Amino acid sequence: MKEDMKNAYRKLPARFGPETRFELTLAPSAPFRAFVEIQFEDLKNRLVNQRLEETWESPHNVGLRRAANEAAALAWVTPFPLLVFPVLFEEKADVAILVAKRQAYVRRSTRELMAV
Repeated sequence: MKEDMKNAYRKLPARFGPETRFELTLAPSAPFRAFVEIQFEDLKNRLVNQRLEETWESPHNVGLRRAANEAAALAWVTPFPLLVFPVLFEEKADVAILVAKRQAYVRRSTRELMAV
């Protein structure tokens, strides 16, 4: 069996093709990410403040900030967080305001029932 293996061994000539060149593009460095994070925070603060100016009611403040944080967390997992965030925030902010209004209605109704 060992003799068969020795006889089966052959040298193969090495042939190399023409030299191939290609360029590498480097991934963005940490300062670029930091720049995007700063832009993202500015955008987030602008949108939250704009929405808070539209609704001065205190219960909306907490809900809108929570909606902004949730939208930011979702936007960061996408390739384009600065593009995705405004739409996500608007959707979540609308829901947050609706929930706050519903809670206010339930509180008023409960007070009226308790007063009777």
